[in-house]
Amino acid sequence: MTMDPTARPPRASTRARTATAKSGAVKTTPAETTPAKTADAKTGRGRKKGVAEAKAAPAAGLEAPRPAADPRPTPAPPRLVAVSPPPVSPPPAAPRPAAAPAARPAEPGDAMSACPASAIDFDALAQNMARLVEEGGKAVAEYVRAHEQGEAKGGLADEAADAVRSIGRIAEYWLSDPQRAVAAQTQLSTRFIELWSMTLRRLGGEEAAPVAEPARNDKRFADPDWAKNPIFDFLRQAYTITANWANDLAAKAETVDPHTRDKAQFYVRQIISALSPSNFVATNPELIRATFQQSGENLVRGMKMLAEDIKAGGGSLKIRQSDGSKFQLGVNLANTPGKVVFRNALIELIQYAPTTEKVLARPLLIVPPWINKFYILDLNPEKSFIRWAVEQGLTVFTISWVNPDERHADKDFAAYMKEGIFAALEVIEAITGERKVTAIGYCVGGTLLSCTLAWMAARGDDRIDSATLFTTQVDFADPGDLRVFVDEEMIHTIEAKMEDKGYLEGSKMATAFNMLRPNDLIWSYWVNNYLKGKEPMPFDLLTWNSDSTRMPRANHSYYLRNCYLENNLTRGKMVLDGITLDLAKVKIPIYDLAAREDHIAPAKSVFVGAKFFGGPVRYVLAGSGHIAGVVNPTTKPKYQYWTGPQPTGDYEAWVASAKETPGSWWPDWIAWIVAQAPQMTAARQPGSAAYPPLADAPGEYVRMKA
Repeated sequence: MTMDPTARPPRASTRARTATAKSGAVKTTPAETTPAKTADAKTGRGRKKGVAEAKAAPAAGLEAPRPAADPRPTPAPPRLVAVSPPPVSPPPAAPRPAAAPAARPAEPGDAMSACPASAIDFDALAQNMARLVEEGGKAVAEYVRAHEQGEAKGGLADEAADAVRSIGRIAEYWLSDPQRAVAAQTQLSTRFIELWSMTLRRLGGEEAAPVAEPARNDKRFADPDWAKNPIFDFLRQAYTITANWANDLAAKAETVDPHTRDKAQFYVRQIISALSPSNFVATNPELIRATFQQSGENLVRGMKMLAEDIKAGGGSLKIRQSDGSKFQLGVNLANTPGKVVFRNALIELIQYAPTTEKVLARPLLIVPPWINKFYILDLNPEKSFIRWAVEQGLTVFTISWVNPDERHADKDFAAYMKEGIFAALEVIEAITGERKVTAIGYCVGGTLLSCTLAWMAARGDDRIDSATLFTTQVDFADPGDLRVFVDEEMIHTIEAKMEDKGYLEGSKMATAFNMLRPNDLIWSYWVNNYLKGKEPMPFDLLTWNSDSTRMPRANHSYYLRNCYLENNLTRGKMVLDGITLDLAKVKIPIYDLAAREDHIAPAKSVFVGAKFFGGPVRYVLAGSGHIAGVVNPTTKPKYQYWTGPQPTGDYEAWVASAKETPGSWWPDWIAWIVAQAPQMTAARQPGSAAYPPLADAPGEYVRMKA
């Protein structure tokens, strides 16, 4: 309910006026009051007298009835600030006797200027709070229902236990030495004393430099009120001080083994991200403003989405990162024309329709990762690497992996090689008449392709005549951020989970990848979706990212142990289908693409792995990360790339001498492909008499949900 600010209550003096509301708070100063002319008791002369004309209720910011004007001289009152809506800031310092007030910094209350209390509809707010409780009950009911009916896909008990153990080792390091513990505590206390001092100076009307500013690119604190309002400024700086201190404790625990220290840093980062004041309505000025402006409707919408996302996650929260309803496979995602020409228990093989009269005689086989789905290379016509490759005159075949279930529990790495890559090679030869192909492997698909090349080299099989690796690791001595998930204990836990159903839930892998960037991939959506009540924007990349896949038990266990845990491939100890693999026997030309900011397959790790191949390697370093470094179309290039000699020596030295080229690396790659086999032939339509088309691209396997 609101009060009309123009309505005036009865009063004795008709000359008195209401104090004006500014920035959502009633502010009464000597300069702002309406003077009343009275007779001075000593001189009898008329003079101007300041009268306090209104009393403002701080919580509501509404004008109150004013008393009649007092005929006695009244000293000018101090400047009053009432903050609306909450949080209520401490009162400013007493006014100074100076004739002219000094310029002041932004004060408590300025943050809420967009939402004066007189504009708040308290009836609507109360109704929406009741609706919020109702929607919250639905969310809780959905969570309970999924767990009672056995639909829940597992909790976080194992991860929580591992976090406690890892952080406990860090605590033990600091607390075992009293001097070390006191030094750490003193460091934190000193910073907070500095922060308190700065805040008090600001509240007293002084300018004061920040004690601990967040990173410039930290979008959580982008709203101006985080810096303008001393209270919110205190919160963000206190958070920054504590976060930096906790990170330092984990990083500087020198006697703790490196793997435990890495895990502790990872878990500390998760806790710090979760406790940011930007994640809570009461401590985020933008959320306070939105909540009062919308009378709490934003929270009702957010709670409704929370209940929906708990239901979609089968009792666990599956945060929506994109409005997936705006995308449809085969329509505006993965819509490059083609046909499914082969299908078995593990793959569908897609052949894409040509767009040129002549094509390169040598076909291209793409081996995508089975963690997520192949259409990362065919998001839309503007970003599609597959469509672009077809336009360059390539006959493109792509493997689309099945989304495995309990029937695929025993499909191991060798099965993915034989029923995946080898099956595809046989079909390609039957359709095109070409025995030799060039192949691309992306991420784990590239690791499988590398293992397959070593296996084929040992057997004298030369059907793959050149290969391209996209952000692929073959040496796992430095496995990137994923190393925190890999040790004997954690792999044993994962294997125990897979033993029950025969696969690892796709949500587990999705959560692991999201936790690598919690502020961007978890908490930004928590705030946007559930606190602001906004549907996320439709974004093809994030729609693909949320389209997770399961991992079959045998395959995933082999991959984790032989690659991440034991690094057997480059050590010459990996045995695949009875053959010990040796990358040095792989003599074919390789185009090895790394991404400079990749945290999953670090560029330095890719560089080190490239040195294990026995043939010519063109190492190319793309700008950006694991996805954007690869999907960098020629029509809208965002990043550059670097080229140099065959990898030898140190990665840093190679980068220092590399040639930087603006734009996409795609033209460099197609020039390399053509140089391997420039012969041309007539364009080929998908399928053949022996392999008639089974379905339109992108097929059926890609539509299977985890």
